[in-house]
Amino acid sequence: MHSQAHDVDAPSLLEALRIGTALLHTALEKRLPFFSERLDAQWYRRLLQAYYGFYQPMEAALYDSALIPEGFDTAMRVKTPTLLTDLYALGLDDHAINTLPRCTQLPTFDTHAACLGALYVLEGATLGGQVLLREMTQRLDVNADNGGAFLNIYGVETGRRWKGFLDYLGNQALDAPAKQHAVDAARSTFSCFEQWLDSQEVLL
Repeated sequence: MHSQAHDVDAPSLLEALRIGTALLHTALEKRLPFFSERLDAQWYRRLLQAYYGFYQPMEAALYDSALIPEGFDTAMRVKTPTLLTDLYALGLDDHAINTLPRCTQLPTFDTHAACLGALYVLEGATLGGQVLLREMTQRLDVNADNGGAFLNIYGVETGRRWKGFLDYLGNQALDAPAKQHAVDAARSTFSCFEQWLDSQEVLL
């Protein structure tokens, strides 16, 4: 009873994740080249290849961990197949895709909380996709059918699926140490992603 009273003023999992990742999120956004005047079709393709090199092992590690709490619809939210479709549309074949470098420095998904932290980053990355796709369509003639489907992966469902994810997060009963573990995993996901994109020389 005492512990419950003590937790009343503790931040929710969502608040903890938002606060804990805000600076990393802002820093990465500033380095993404989507709105750079120098971004051309070749750079865009390298960028999508780098995204695939992160998302493919990241999602595999997450989903293979069997530690994602019940209620997360993996089939509806997996991103790698859409990235694959985009890479094919951009001219890559199976051999080229299979030989793309993959990120090996990933967070460790050894608890339910760690999985939640990583999912928060991956799902949050879908927000603003409509703006990104519109920009790429205007600048590079990229649309959902020729290499830009990943940018706005949920389309008109983006808002509803984000709200659904927030509801899912809100239903997770995590104590303070577990919340911190989730925040640490989210921060690590941001850091690993930025370091990976940096190593692939696709950031500003």
